Amino acid sequence: MKNLKTKNVVRLILSIAILSIGSCTDLEPVFDDSVAVEDASGAFAGVDPANFLESAYNDIEGMGDQANTYALLEVSSDELVVPTRGADWGDNGIWRTMHQHNWDANHPHILAAWNNRNAAVFRCNQIIATESNATAGQVAQAKALRALNMFYVMDFFGQVPFREVNDGVNVDPVVFTRAEAFEFIVKDLTEALPDLEDANLSDIYTVNKAFAHFLLAKLYINKEVYTGSADATDYTKVIENSDAVTAQGYTLDSDYFGIFLPDNSANQEIILALDTWTGNRVWNILQSSQGGWNGFATLGEVYDSFESSDIRLGETGTAGVGRGMLIGQQFAPDGTKLTDRSGIDLVFTKDFPNGISGNNERTGVRPMKYSNTTDGSPSPGNGTVVARYADVVLMKAEAIMRGGTSGETAESILDGLRTLRGATASGSYTMEELLDERRRELWIEGWRRNDQIRFGTFNSTWDMKDNTEEFRVLFPIPASAVATNPNLSQNTGY
Repeated sequence: MKNLKTKNVVRLILSIAILSIGSCTDLEPVFDDSVAVEDASGAFAGVDPANFLESAYNDIEGMGDQANTYALLEVSSDELVVPTRGADWGDNGIWRTMHQHNWDANHPHILAAWNNRNAAVFRCNQIIATESNATAGQVAQAKALRALNMFYVMDFFGQVPFREVNDGVNVDPVVFTRAEAFEFIVKDLTEALPDLEDANLSDIYTVNKAFAHFLLAKLYINKEVYTGSADATDYTKVIENSDAVTAQGYTLDSDYFGIFLPDNSANQEIILALDTWTGNRVWNILQSSQGGWNGFATLGEVYDSFESSDIRLGETGTAGVGRGMLIGQQFAPDGTKLTDRSGIDLVFTKDFPNGISGNNERTGVRPMKYSNTTDGSPSPGNGTVVARYADVVLMKAEAIMRGGTSGETAESILDGLRTLRGATASGSYTMEELLDERRRELWIEGWRRNDQIRFGTFNSTWDMKDNTEEFRVLFPIPASAVATNPNLSQNTGY
């Protein structure tokens, strides 16, 4: 079991030293005593792979931030917006351009996501290079973590630089095409599976067999996007990997918001979470009188897509912060009305009458998912969700609709999920309705951009976003990375 509660100063220094590798966008490592060094025999002797593995988990925990990787996943979609509110969240336009699809190759969130995820891949390479002194389980975890980080690079950029740990600093990293990266990631996960542990539902922070099957399902459901083609055989693989997750003991939880409580390790749905503070999913959406940072919101069309009986819509009470889609008058824990900084009643609204700029503190429905609000005051914990069983269920239904073979029907799967969530089971679903269901179930969990690209809606228009340029399905390679690695070429349109 991974344990990040016992970090010491030596490991902190180790983490900082290795992360410095990522500051060079062509991923040229500095070979010092913080990096796996090849000895005369060609082995990596004297290296403790457990330290490197802990650091590899620390790397993915950086995705719990509100910026960088998470901004690319969510703020670029029709699910999340960071409107400028007076002087708040202007930040030289970096949030506005992300939502409006006007980013360029110098955007700081794009650069940070590129550096962070590629540096994380290199750290996993270091663990795998120590195979002679690592256990099979450690190597398997490193391969699964490498697969996750490479997945994001492939998904975001369509090109994946790769450097072996024994490559000289003057060797430019090779660059995998999207299709080559797809096959590499599948191979990593397939090789890792036999040596990964079976699921332990009380340990949501360690990659296991269920996570490998989850990511394989995610790869195959997106195979047409990544390789240019997919057929019924590929969608059957989605179903097979989904069933393998089910066989590990996961089930849908009827207490939807209980999944995201500060102490969420007892739930039956989380396959992998980040062992990191969830405050970036709580405080950034709340207004300052609620203790928040007065920022992130969802769009009115998201709120309108829920039936009133749907428990995923949540509720705003009359005492303290509610949970779900917060709208209308907001209250203090003692039941008194809250006001904004101008003394106006704090009433969250669906509309943004002044567009993405020039907003007050009240515009926008606030998506509150991670918090214990039973006493009326938010209390973030740890456990930002990366992979959840409901996603597996929805991927299986989609794969059936796309031609995969299963003993179940997509309609029965979707009816079961919607009934559990208090929504109407219609018995018949279009692909558009399935996409809407994924948003209702998985809001702010980091999959909306991926879904929109697969369903062909990422280049459409939505509130405060008019740009329909097709090349935006890929982000640009950061300008500094293109300048330092001749094996990279800038993506079309940038």
